[in-house]
Amino acid sequence: MTEYRSLEDLLATEMSRRNTDVVAGIIFQKLELFGELFGIFTRNEEPASRRAAWVVDTVSERNPELLGPYLAAIIKLLPVFRHDGLKRHSMRMLARSPLPAGDVEGELMTICFDWLLSPGESIATKMYCMEILYRMSQTEPDLKKELADSIEWRLNEESPGFKSRGKKLLKRLHAEMNTPAKP
Repeated sequence: MTEYRSLEDLLATEMSRRNTDVVAGIIFQKLELFGELFGIFTRNEEPASRRAAWVVDTVSERNPELLGPYLAAIIKLLPVFRHDGLKRHSMRMLARSPLPAGDVEGELMTICFDWLLSPGESIATKMYCMEILYRMSQTEPDLKKELADSIEWRLNEESPGFKSRGKKLLKRLHAEMNTPAKP
């Protein structure tokens, strides 16, 4: 609870950038509320969780260290998130965070490949998946070929935004693998 109102009440007022900034401002003033906000996000209940995800994303963009202890929890929850907003914000946060090692790294890799190849996932989610997989390939070079093949496989089926980002990433991957890019 805050002296203003509960975080849940504040999130319920409206879904807007203005409200997201208001709630984020409260969290910046009282960083101890970040755990409560994260709890609302991870409950996976609409619309509160989606609204909380936007605020968690906003706050952690400015204070990335707040997200560190929660990265493994986000990865564990990815398979149960059904709403695109939860997936998109989660992947956005993971794309700019240090990637955790261990079992969750394998889980994240599997999810990223599944979502990248899925026709039903949003373009934004796929873009973040590409970025995460590319970052993983920097420490696991064997992933480069699989990532390049996956992008090439989806290239003709996707939006112009996916194609643009995919082609740029393919160029980097092929340069790193010392293989010619396909026309």
